[in-house]
Order: sequence, then structure tokens, then C-alpha cells
Amino acid sequence: MAQGKFQVGQTVYLISSVNWIKEATVLKYSGGFYTIKWTDSDGGTRVRESRFFVSKEDAENELKRMKGYRP
Repeated sequence: MAQGKFQVGQTVYLISSVNWIKEATVLKYSGGFYTIKWTDSDGGTRVRESRFFVSKEDAENELKRMKGYRP
């Protein structure tokens, strides 16, 4: 059975629409995709691992980079 980088039950962060950071919980890993559930609603989706961040700070830093943020 294939195993991903993230574990079932782990909290992850995704950048949604290049504007918002959403928190989710990993439910399942299969075929290179994770099934996640948003922590702020009953919704969820399947996404590739490359879209996840371990911490909200990491996601914020990537969002700034994507938007061309210059300190």
C-alpha cells in the first residue's frame, strides 16, 4: 500500500484561490492524492501533496511569495 508524507488525522494547510489559507484534516491517502475535510465546514476534497503546508506560517510565507510580496 502506498504511503504519503502526511498521516491520517494530521492537520494541514492549503492555499485556496491564491487568497485564503484553509485548514483541513487528512482523511485518506490513495493513488497520489489525499482526501481531506475542511475544519471549518462539512466539505472536503481530494488534492495532491504538493498543495499542503505543515504549518499556517509556511502557507502564509508561500502566499506572500506567490503574490510577489517584498518586505
